[in-house]
Amino acid sequence: MSTETLSTPVAGSVTSPAATDLPSELPDNAARAAAGIAIVLVAQLMLILDATVVNVALPHIATDLSIGPASLSWVLNAYTLAFGGLLLLGGRLGDVFGRRRLFEAGLAIFTVASLIGGLAQSSDMLVLSRAAQGVGAALAAPGVLALLTTSAPDETARNRALALFGAVSSGGMSIGLLLGGFLTDVGSWRWTLIINVPIGLAVLVLTRRFLDETARRPGRFDLVGAASATLGAVAIVWSLIGAPEHGWGSAHTVVGLAVGVASLAVLAVTERRVAHPMLRPELLRSRRRVGALAVMALVVGGQLSMFFLAVQYIEGELGFGPMATGLAFLPMTLGIFSMSRVSPRLLGRLGATPMIVAGTLGLAVSFAWLSTVGADDGYFAGVFGPMVLNGLAAGLVFMPITATVLAGVDPAHAGSASGLLQTFQQLGGAIGLAVVVSVYAAGSVPGEFLPGAREAFLTSGVFALLALLATVALIRRRRARSLPPAVWRTL
Repeated sequence: MSTETLSTPVAGSVTSPAATDLPSELPDNAARAAAGIAIVLVAQLMLILDATVVNVALPHIATDLSIGPASLSWVLNAYTLAFGGLLLLGGRLGDVFGRRRLFEAGLAIFTVASLIGGLAQSSDMLVLSRAAQGVGAALAAPGVLALLTTSAPDETARNRALALFGAVSSGGMSIGLLLGGFLTDVGSWRWTLIINVPIGLAVLVLTRRFLDETARRPGRFDLVGAASATLGAVAIVWSLIGAPEHGWGSAHTVVGLAVGVASLAVLAVTERRVAHPMLRPELLRSRRRVGALAVMALVVGGQLSMFFLAVQYIEGELGFGPMATGLAFLPMTLGIFSMSRVSPRLLGRLGATPMIVAGTLGLAVSFAWLSTVGADDGYFAGVFGPMVLNGLAAGLVFMPITATVLAGVDPAHAGSASGLLQTFQQLGGAIGLAVVVSVYAAGSVPGEFLPGAREAFLTSGVFALLALLATVALIRRRRARSLPPAVWRTL
């Protein structure tokens, strides 16, 4: 099944309201397809929430394993580094060897690593297990989008699956805080990792029953491209993760970024010359796709302030415990999932650009609102309203971005496109967190939250505004010149 059909609503074509309604007769394979989509989405949720599920448990981990602050940060960073650095490789491997096969392999690695991490008796074992989780996630995640689109029986189902994918991807981090807080409070921090084991095993058992294998793409594997892409992504993510600690002008940051950029330059040259490139150059020839990738990176970069800064405010200033902190993010999560119910219909009626513009503007307003939080504000006066707005805005923006990136991609290269999209998510998150943390640190006062927080939240707002500008400049402008006026108004 081709992802080409996704280009119809994304390009802004006029779609009648009935086009997004349920068909009167469901396809014969609708039940199996729905089960397959559900299985893939559960796996995606598990991979995404593991980026934050241990956040609220970090103090308990530090006490239990006697971990210092530097090593403790790598409990989070090891997962991010391996996940973000290997996504392009995972996408290409899925194209070559079959996406379901690699999805299963990655999920198996992730599940075993989760068990090892939950049983870890030292900081080294825990950090290595988190890195192994990231490797498994990088192998499994690129196949998620491809399996979603090939499992859906029709265009309506595909758009709804993409909306749920966007909701899971954007809401998974806040769900991770909620789940992590609950498990830590009622049990132990170890359950934040061990909980993945029964879920992973269930998904692995059901995958072959409800998901078909995709066609393998023959050809020699691009070793130079694989090595340069992996080294480039790892070097950039590693440098950005350490930038707040070492400084933007330090050798750690400058050399790491230089190695990353040089590796990506080698990748660009290599992919134009080899017969079977790891990253198809044509994926970056579409101005709309490049624009959507940039918007995704900027949006995710801004969003991470919600989890880094808001968690500190809720736990430190308001005195919430782990489970209460997770529950505090529930309005944001509900906003994301509520919007995912209507975003497929909105995409068909409005097109991608108005949705992304409204979503990025809403995110910018939510961050500006958060920057006004004061020392005397409680939860409802300080963060409840901004969280609701942020969740609704994020739910509005993720689905059209994802659909725009995948629109018109040949089915043989869907894994590479998915890996590219999620690589931009991870790089955007690393860049955003590094910048926000640096801004916060520049104005912070030891033992106090608010000094530096206002500027940090406003920095996230700038990320959202840059995403809005990228939407108008790269996603809309070219279409506006090439389409008839009646169609231009739908963009």
